[in-house]
Amino acid sequence: MRPATAAAAAVTTVLGLGAAAVAAGRYACDVALGAPPGRPFPGEPRLTVHSAGPDRITLTRSLAALRPGTYGIDGGDGLHAVVGPVLDRVPHTADTVVRRLERIESGIPAAGARVRLTPQLHRGTPETALAVGYEDVQIPGELGPLPAWLVPGARGTWVIALHGLGTTREHPLNLVPFFHRRRVPVLIPAYRGDPGAPPSPDGLAHLGDSEWRDVDAAIRYAIRRGAAQVILHGFGTGASMALYAAAHSGVRGRIRGLVLDSPVLDWEATVRNLAAAHRVPAPLLPLAVRAAQGRTGPHGDRLRDAADPGGARVPTLLFHGPDDTIAPWGPSRRLAELRPDLVTLTTVRDAPHAAMWNADPVRYEEALRRFLTPLV
Repeated sequence: MRPATAAAAAVTTVLGLGAAAVAAGRYACDVALGAPPGRPFPGEPRLTVHSAGPDRITLTRSLAALRPGTYGIDGGDGLHAVVGPVLDRVPHTADTVVRRLERIESGIPAAGARVRLTPQLHRGTPETALAVGYEDVQIPGELGPLPAWLVPGARGTWVIALHGLGTTREHPLNLVPFFHRRRVPVLIPAYRGDPGAPPSPDGLAHLGDSEWRDVDAAIRYAIRRGAAQVILHGFGTGASMALYAAAHSGVRGRIRGLVLDSPVLDWEATVRNLAAAHRVPAPLLPLAVRAAQGRTGPHGDRLRDAADPGGARVPTLLFHGPDDTIAPWGPSRRLAELRPDLVTLTTVRDAPHAAMWNADPVRYEEALRRFLTPLV
């Protein structure tokens, strides 16, 4: 082969490999950040239903099936039910786990059904799910109207509850009874990419980097409706949105406190973990991060600035634990260690991402009560 021909072949090969790498990165990025809301994370193992009775359900034995606490279970045929604690003293085989079956909201947990645990207990609205009165409202957002639920209360401090990836605005319904008993108004907005809300322009989640502007719109709406101040309570990427809003919102002076459940504080690690949960091959994970950076614009320095311990201005309650495989909890620990004057960390073990309340509702709500009492 002549030198010129060999050089041309080499260049063609390099360009071909480069194009393949770009395509692979885009694919991995789409898989990690393009999943529709309301679906359990793919890394969540599927469990097989062995049997179900009026007040108990038998599942295949696994670490997930043995998790303490209260969870929803979702099946592909529209099944949604709520399971409570493990019933150790109920007779069962060595390869099964029996849990209390709290209720069935839709579908039938028939033997052989394949289900996943989810932190989202409820389906429907505050009224249909909890018998709590509410108002359907529209928040003027950057991309268009954002549907929201407003649960009224007598307090002047409002809670704005922000769900994260893998769930919808039904997820914060878990805590609506807690706030309602304390007469705290709760605003639960949808944001870009959610059902009923404007789509994200590129069809991808930005891990809070752009979605926080919808939080800013929600804060402004709450102020117009009479809120003297607000507390942002976010789960997963919703917690990241809260941090961005606290750092950049033009009305951040009205933010009285932050409650951050499983916050995404290291976006690169979270992109890698999301891609890995979708079974993207390990060699492609760095490409997924690079593609996410180029396509969506979330950059580690912006998130680090938003979560900078030196910039903390308001009391912050963190719920996080070592079993979160989506958002590493190391940054949460460091934030609490560096700002003990403002940040309190409640460590929750045996809980997957954004399920800190599910693992121990009583302990979670007691920590939340102590945090909120001086703020509302």
